[in-house]
Amino acid sequence: MICVSIGRGRHRHVIAEHRHLAEQGIGLVELRLDSIQGSVQVKRLLQDRPCPVIVTCRRAVDGGRWEKSEEERLSILRTAIVEGADYVDLEDDVASQVRRYGRAKRIISHHDFHKTPSDLAALHKRLAAMDADVVKIATMANHPIDSLRMLDLVRAGKLPTVGICMGDIGVPTRVLSGRVGAPFTYATFHDDRVLAPGQIGWRQMRDVYRYDSITAKTAIYGVVADPVAHSLSPAVHNAALAAEGIDAVYLPFRVPAEQIGEFLSHAGRWPLAGLSVTIPHKEAVLASAAAQDELVTAIGAANTLTFAPAGIRASNSDATAAVESLEAVIREQDSAREGLGVRTALVLGAGGAARAVAFGLRRHGVDVTIASRTAARSRKVAAEVGCKAVDWAARYRLPYDCLVNATPIGMHPNVDETPFDRDHLRPYMVVFDTVYNPENTLLVKEGRAVGCRIVTGVDMFVRQAAIQFRIWHDREPPLQVMREALKRATASAKQPV
Repeated sequence: MICVSIGRGRHRHVIAEHRHLAEQGIGLVELRLDSIQGSVQVKRLLQDRPCPVIVTCRRAVDGGRWEKSEEERLSILRTAIVEGADYVDLEDDVASQVRRYGRAKRIISHHDFHKTPSDLAALHKRLAAMDADVVKIATMANHPIDSLRMLDLVRAGKLPTVGICMGDIGVPTRVLSGRVGAPFTYATFHDDRVLAPGQIGWRQMRDVYRYDSITAKTAIYGVVADPVAHSLSPAVHNAALAAEGIDAVYLPFRVPAEQIGEFLSHAGRWPLAGLSVTIPHKEAVLASAAAQDELVTAIGAANTLTFAPAGIRASNSDATAAVESLEAVIREQDSAREGLGVRTALVLGAGGAARAVAFGLRRHGVDVTIASRTAARSRKVAAEVGCKAVDWAARYRLPYDCLVNATPIGMHPNVDETPFDRDHLRPYMVVFDTVYNPENTLLVKEGRAVGCRIVTGVDMFVRQAAIQFRIWHDREPPLQVMREALKRATASAKQPV
């Protein structure tokens, strides 16, 4: 079950959102009374409520907004119990001061905004002993293993247990908690009005992750990156999974570079079925792979991992997707043309994506030049791919048929940046920007204005995701569904917060 937290300053707004959620099928809400401005009218909020509620009044030290006296806060919680609240949330240091009364169930909670304690079992035992009906533990995840430990705790809990790791690293616990037996998870009413670090909006939890459909048999896929919060891969892959009726969920895994090896060594504990791989892990994951395809061997980078009893298999869908994207745009204007129709290309960037694109172009006979802001890395990639490298400042010196941006320059929120000045764009060029959020980057806009043929990151993104889908699920992907999901997610990401 998804419990939606409502934190509004006015009673009428709380009541209106509560009614709206009930109409949308939400069966439990948390009323964050610490957000109410002025005197809190507990009876008004509880009478004629359309669905069950958890009453919470959180102090600042526990991540809340309560600024008045502790005596008044405890009085509000006692009033909620007397007025028949379904649940009342009591922090562990005050639980003994608020007695059980009537039918209200006691959630005994503990919050740690700095770390996940080493002995979660001992903490759980202490909370459970405080006359708890539900134990809630919310801690900050500093390592993906913290999330695994939290899920293990929920699974082992003899009392109903809500275990959440906060922050970007802890996001998987919010989606997978029901899979291991949690009675509910928390979501926020508005995506841009979170009440705890890493909290997810209820529509996204319901419609993208399909929380209530996740069971112990649901396969787990995801994208591993750092940062990962901006990734739109979950929207695309989860839409495809839903359309095809596949019992699987696709999650964002934020893993710092120094933790990737340990994260992959614990893949079986989640358990992971497949991962998309992006910055900064495309090369590092190869150390954990038991097998790799021909493209990975040639490129030296992977963007796809498949987990099997024999070990991790690494694949790369970037190179194929890049070439297919170019071919599609060129053939739109000349259906009789064979090959890519470009002879020279300048690839901006020297990361995993740049390496894959450069390799794909080289395999089709294109004369490739690489330029990045780190000259030594450009030369290294060029030597591995078998092409030329020039300094970043020299990227304008020669004309090229095709310009590829494989850097994050121009990515949201830095949408006013471009890696290639408009004055150097020419109408005969193909401009290919691998950035997909936004689709119409400044480079794309200026290239289109000059008259260049355009390949956007959306096309490449969907194509590489489709190849991953085939690898993992052994069936044809719903391409249109994936494309529409990406564009919806991109449009949503542009909304002001």
